Amino acid sequence: MALSERKKKVLRSIVDLYIRTAEPVGSKAIAALPDMKYSSATIRNEMADLTALGYLEQPHTSAGRIPSAAGYRLYVDELMMDYRLSIDETKSINVAIEEKMQQVDKMVEKVAKLVSQATNLPAISAASRSSNAVVKRFELIYAGAGSFILVLMMPGDQVVNKLIKLPINVEESDLKVLSAVLNAAMTDLPLEEMTGEVMDRVMRSAGAAAALVPVILDFTQETLKNHGSTNMAVYGQSRLLGLPEYQDVDKAQRLMASFDEDALSNLPAVMRNANGTKVLVGPENVAQELKDTSVVMTKFDIGDGMQGMIGVVGPTRMDYAQVTARLSYFAETLSKAFAKPEQPQLPEAISDEPHKEA
Repeated sequence: MALSERKKKVLRSIVDLYIRTAEPVGSKAIAALPDMKYSSATIRNEMADLTALGYLEQPHTSAGRIPSAAGYRLYVDELMMDYRLSIDETKSINVAIEEKMQQVDKMVEKVAKLVSQATNLPAISAASRSSNAVVKRFELIYAGAGSFILVLMMPGDQVVNKLIKLPINVEESDLKVLSAVLNAAMTDLPLEEMTGEVMDRVMRSAGAAAALVPVILDFTQETLKNHGSTNMAVYGQSRLLGLPEYQDVDKAQRLMASFDEDALSNLPAVMRNANGTKVLVGPENVAQELKDTSVVMTKFDIGDGMQGMIGVVGPTRMDYAQVTARLSYFAETLSKAFAKPEQPQLPEAISDEPHKEA
């Protein structure tokens, strides 16, 4: 039975009031609303009808009514008004998201600074997600006519989701079929294997929902790319200028001009499959700009599928034993800190005294 506009208005008002007060709503409270033009008697009749239809319930002997599960369902699907966030609400949400996104960046920057202070050498700090990220499970949740929620379940209990507007008319049963096809064909599949051939195969099996496959694949690929991204910071480049090797102005200028995140960007990848501390001496470096220097690196575990890396760049005559010991201490301390549920405390610099070169 289709509800009249009057019944819908009464039901919406009851749900709105009950949400605000948590008390059963009576006809007088509804009649007192500024936009309600019906008498209490008319509203009581409508409430009686809505109760008989299963949209309202009458708790105990109270004269008021509360929404039933069916009443809430109709409210969510058809009756609730669009909610406009206030400026304060949008600001609060944006700040919270921004803080969350900046947590790793701030950690990376602070660690680079501490390592540079402890070694008196330029330092690199990076945080990256596993490069072999995959989707463990796909879920497509029907969100009413015209949209669905795509849910990607990642390793480490991470979940990524997106509300997608339907470009075609599909039923909830079509989405269930597509979910099953995606889970059969694309789970545990690395980014480089999500080819056009895979998409064609999924589309052939997806039935009425085949047109959704390119949209889903685009979002999945973008998610996996971001999952493998690296945050990186470099600190203390000017410390090289105080070393005898770089008293030659031309040599120092060439090094400083190339000593940036682009030149160092491949170093985290070098550590990805390495164990313990790794030392790259002169020509062993992955970047041509670093062929006259040495790089010492080690890694630590951040959790949530992320790995941290710290390292220093210096002359080939650097004190490798001392630098290695200090980096190992940082890595061990950071791994322990991030293993705790509370906010990690970064280690203090080991010494404020400048490191004396051998």
